[in-house]
Amino acid sequence: MGNETVKSENIIELRHVMRQYDDNGFIAVHDFNLEVKRGEFVTFLGPSGCGKTTTLRMIAGFDIPTSGEILLNGKSITSLPPYERPINTVFQRYALFPHMNIYDNIAFGLRQKKVAKDVIDRKVKRMLSLVDLEGFEDRSVSTLSGGQQQRIAIARALVNEPEILLLDEPLGALDLKMRQEMQIELKAMHDKLGITFIYVTHDQEEALTMSDKIVVMSEGEIQQIGTPEDIYNEPKNAFVADFIGESNIFGGIMTGKLTTRFCGGEFVCVDDVPEGTHITAVVRPEDVEITKPENGTIRGVVTAVIFKGMHYEITIQSGKNEIVARSTKAVNVGDRVGICLEPDGIHIMIAEDHTNTFQVDINKDYRLEYNGQLLHASLTKLIKGGKRQEDGTIIDANGEVIDLSRIRVMASIQPEDIDMTDNQEEGLIQGNISNLIYLGSHYLYIIHTELEQDFAVYDEDLWNMGDRVGLIMPTEKMSFTIKK
Repeated sequence: MGNETVKSENIIELRHVMRQYDDNGFIAVHDFNLEVKRGEFVTFLGPSGCGKTTTLRMIAGFDIPTSGEILLNGKSITSLPPYERPINTVFQRYALFPHMNIYDNIAFGLRQKKVAKDVIDRKVKRMLSLVDLEGFEDRSVSTLSGGQQQRIAIARALVNEPEILLLDEPLGALDLKMRQEMQIELKAMHDKLGITFIYVTHDQEEALTMSDKIVVMSEGEIQQIGTPEDIYNEPKNAFVADFIGESNIFGGIMTGKLTTRFCGGEFVCVDDVPEGTHITAVVRPEDVEITKPENGTIRGVVTAVIFKGMHYEITIQSGKNEIVARSTKAVNVGDRVGICLEPDGIHIMIAEDHTNTFQVDINKDYRLEYNGQLLHASLTKLIKGGKRQEDGTIIDANGEVIDLSRIRVMASIQPEDIDMTDNQEEGLIQGNISNLIYLGSHYLYIIHTELEQDFAVYDEDLWNMGDRVGLIMPTEKMSFTIKK
């Protein structure tokens, strides 16, 4: 009985879904697992190219997973064509028929299904009422504003009474004011209809405003699933903390029970993490309290003040760290100030290991290479007691010949030991910046390289997303291990 309840609650399930494109081996979505309950408003949130739309297209049936399974009401629809799925999609480009009036645009799908004329009339009028466009039936779609056209596109999708409505960045083409109005209208429609909405956006405000559940994505993988409150207040990693709202993110260490040190000060926190653990501390700007210098746990100098209407956004330099605060009280650039943090204003996460590990090649002289370039390191020195024989083979300390086909050499290098350069020829490998996170005193960059390997790099300078860079990785900064 219990299992039946679970099945009826979950309208859509994605199990270990992966989408790889054969032409270049690029993995757009990797090991995606999600349960969507009936009637939920679920949002896929992430930067461009993170796999949101690919996942939506697989749910719609426009794209087929390379592996994994998609279930609708407990039954697999992985290979079912789009027209056999009780799912409709609204796109950013409304795709309305310009030669048809509003009534005919909305009625189009029902006429294709040969629905009776009186039923079509009743359903179209109900949809026009729902999207607040009653009396517009005979108007040409070309006379409508962007917001009105989007409402027609939504009405055309909803008139077919789908079990699930997919919305792919539907408000992207609207101006800010209209986008905010449509957010409220969409949420009201969802509440009134009770059907399942799955929504794609890169706009954090949209996701936080409308969703029951948010799925944060990056580089084709889920970073966190949770309610808007969970995602904002309890981010699972630095990417989520940085992507959702404004955040101060600092590296630090636990100095005792419920005490942590970062930015040169010791703070009481509420997260019970073992002493000595390297951590990442997340502090929202609204939780930074500005005091007199002598009253602060740490001190700094105000470097920027921006009036934002409801509050001032204040940037403070404290040693090497930059701290952003929000306050209703004005301060002046150049002021010396103190900073205090309440325990519940500090969110502690165990620091992620950004060590770069990658496989290197062994050439015919047993030298190590990567991306066709010598690393000035040899296999002989890596093998305990390794010696080169006259016939060219290598033996280990036991006198056994090393079979190169049965070993791999892995290299590791720390993010702070890699330098980025815009002179790509200087780099051991080249790539594009696919993500960046500001960590208070430096940036963490993720570089997606031509060998489909991602490298993490720390750098104090600000580069732009998408910049093409070379990565300088000195051999003396690398460590090597042999794996059989």
